[in-house]
Amino acid sequence: MPCFAQTPAMAEHEHAKTPVSSSLTLTIDGKATVLTLAELHALPQKTVTVHNEHTKAEESYSGVVLGDLLAKYGFAVDKATQRKILRSYLIATGMDEYWVLYSATEVEALEHSGDVLIALAKDGNSLGEDGMLKLISSEDKKPQRWVRNLTAITLKAAE
Repeated sequence: MPCFAQTPAMAEHEHAKTPVSSSLTLTIDGKATVLTLAELHALPQKTVTVHNEHTKAEESYSGVVLGDLLAKYGFAVDKATQRKILRSYLIATGMDEYWVLYSATEVEALEHSGDVLIALAKDGNSLGEDGMLKLISSEDKKPQRWVRNLTAITLKAAE
């Protein structure tokens, strides 16, 4: 049975730190807007408490509601956009290139009871090793679709 040894280059890559995101690129209908941390902090904030299955603990996150951010930058939900929201999805990407998918209805308060936040703080403090921005969902039973060190959110239509 072959044995694979870890090379020094592999070990260095494993221990290399991912750069910390200092802004969020929000892309709606192909139009990108870069939001600074200061701009995100200046927006209305919401706090939610969620159970993190990885840490087996209740955690309180504060940040910007993603649906509110989308509305502010061009994707407001109304009768004219009703069909579009049902046929759209979001890709959220971290600095480490980890990405997840949400349907647009999952992040819109008029369509879904959960909260999807761009978190700026955890338990009243910085996010620590999770970077400056973190996407969290209050309805997910496991934090598999939470994105640490969030750097981009792209809204796309499926048609």
